[in-house]
Amino acid sequence: MTAPQPTIVATSGGHRVGARARVLFDSLVHHAVDLSGVHGRRPRVLYLGTAVGDAEHVTARMHEAARYAGFDLTPLALFPMPNVEDVEATLLAHDVVWVMGGSVANLLAVWRVHGLEGALRRAWRAGVVLSGVSAGSICWFQGGATDSYGPRLRPVTDALGFLPYGNGVHYDSDGGRRPLIHRLVADGTLPTTHCTDDGVGLVYRGSELVEAVTEIPGKGAYVVTREGDRAVEERVEPRRLPPPPD
Repeated sequence: MTAPQPTIVATSGGHRVGARARVLFDSLVHHAVDLSGVHGRRPRVLYLGTAVGDAEHVTARMHEAARYAGFDLTPLALFPMPNVEDVEATLLAHDVVWVMGGSVANLLAVWRVHGLEGALRRAWRAGVVLSGVSAGSICWFQGGATDSYGPRLRPVTDALGFLPYGNGVHYDSDGGRRPLIHRLVADGTLPTTHCTDDGVGLVYRGSELVEAVTEIPGKGAYVVTREGDRAVEERVEPRRLPPPPD
């Protein structure tokens, strides 16, 4: 079972602290799984931790989160070498790809060395839901604002470009991101840019934004467009997702 159209869920959330586990999957991850259309078996989630260097302790937490959620999780590691023989076949064997946050610049470089750009595009077109948080959100767009290069936020403009927009993550929790996104849109460095507060996700069918959703009440999504030499921001009210099952 695959999504009926190419689907991306780009987020600034998806994880929460659990009572018995360090990390649990929150509503945004469950929504990505729901959009895959899987039923009658355990959902198969492929986890990509490239942006944190395939850190084993993070992978262990994702395994634990998947166990609590009732998902089968497979990590696709690229350090020190790919842990599977056929990366594309592995992608196509899953319902959802979930990409961890971290360094989007390093993620893009490593993915390209190993040919993931084309394999991910083909999986997306085949109906595998692509999703992720922070760097795992920006990667699907033209680019965005990143701290990949150091504490000072800088633009990244060479992301995968599956979606023809810029992307702003952590829009409400990192004070430097909103003004930088506005400057980058105003001067043409980024195209129209779609942004998310923490806990908010954007759902795309093909390259069309069809819905904003949230796991935290009161949070927002935003579309930043260029008008003349200035940026104009419009708030998009997200739909509140139900809490994940206990």
